[in-house]
Amino acid sequence: MIKEAFIIGAGGAVGSVLRYYSGQFISKNYPSQIPLGTLIVNLLGCLLIGILLGYFAKNQGLSNEWKLLLVTGFCGGYTTFSTFAAENITLIQNQQVSQAILYIGLSVLLGLAAVYFGIMISRLFQ
Repeated sequence: MIKEAFIIGAGGAVGSVLRYYSGQFISKNYPSQIPLGTLIVNLLGCLLIGILLGYFAKNQGLSNEWKLLLVTGFCGGYTTFSTFAAENITLIQNQQVSQAILYIGLSVLLGLAAVYFGIMISRLFQ
């Protein structure tokens, strides 16, 4: 149990740091009316988790520790629902309701599509 917590924590720490710097880079270099840094990071995380889930589904002989490290830890730390929710509340409080709706729609629809395409990508390499 402690070993699993350490593995998840290690993956989460790396994912969280990478999320922060990726989001900052995107926001700084690609200003937008919506929180583009968080949107892109979450979509990349969705694509990656799809690839990983597809890979682990086909390679069940791999240890569960890799799945804990990469899926639960890294992807869990890299993507963030709480930031997404807070950014939408800020948009709504600033009377930017149409931007909030656009951001929510893009995040959900493109996130689902990214996971699906990630799974499809993983099938190409098997």
